[in-house]
Amino acid sequence: MAGFSHRPVLLDECIEGLAIRPDGVYVDGTAGGAGHSSEIAKRLTTGRLVALDKDPDAVKAASERLAPYPCAVVVQSDFSQMNGVLDRLGIDGVDGILLDLGVSSHQLDTPERGFSYMHDAPLDMRMSQSGLSAYDVINGYDFKELCRVFRDYGEEKFAPMIAKHILQTRTQRPIATTGELATLISASIPARARREGGHPAKRVFQAVRIEVNGELSSLSVFLGETFERLRSGGRMAIITFHSLEDRMVKQRYAALCRGCTCPPDFPVCVCGNRPKGKLVNKKPIEAGEAELAANSRSKSAKLRIIEKL
Repeated sequence: MAGFSHRPVLLDECIEGLAIRPDGVYVDGTAGGAGHSSEIAKRLTTGRLVALDKDPDAVKAASERLAPYPCAVVVQSDFSQMNGVLDRLGIDGVDGILLDLGVSSHQLDTPERGFSYMHDAPLDMRMSQSGLSAYDVINGYDFKELCRVFRDYGEEKFAPMIAKHILQTRTQRPIATTGELATLISASIPARARREGGHPAKRVFQAVRIEVNGELSSLSVFLGETFERLRSGGRMAIITFHSLEDRMVKQRYAALCRGCTCPPDFPVCVCGNRPKGKLVNKKPIEAGEAELAANSRSKSAKLRIIEKL
């Protein structure tokens, strides 16, 4: 599928961080255009690669790109269902897991997918191309629900003003396109705020996309279940693109590395908990100058890697 472009972010850093073994088993939970996956696959001999994506366009593109590699299998699935997919494939333990939580360039640059405020298109934003859409959220949620989404997922301080304006507009007609929504958001916030900090619709569009795709709930399920699938010495690498995701990953990694949960004033450990992992990089890895110059979307990317003890 030639039209599916996704420039893999922090590619070299991910490949190095996963410490790929030719006979290992690896999972790319967000295959996209198979940029990361193909680099993993070409390093395998007797190993296996499982590439997942919930987007049918991505599955088609990844299947075509990974066709030369008999070690690779592509499955349409959300990464939160990774354990179930591995069970069905008869895979017990894996040596590496990768997540790239960004929206793909293909999704952003295909206007009819409705992800971007830069194009006027039907309000959609569904990565799986099924289920709840952005149109349903914007035209169906009440004032309280809209405020929750904008505030919790977009950290939007003008959430009540925007939600109120949406409800007023909805009484006249449905809000059907990304252009209508972006214009409405701009008109809802003070002029000074419109001049600061990038496009005024950015935070709300992020928030609606997260709600539509259940992104944080999927990440929560994944973080709670999937580390146990790693073999000893196996690594998990996760690229995040905003503070909500990064905070969840950082806190989960910290808990896995902590071990003892006894109160600090206990003279000896009585809980018996031991650390399950160790951080490969203490601070998140970010894009270097060359990558930033070549791909502006790498600007907010943060890569965190943990190894199972």
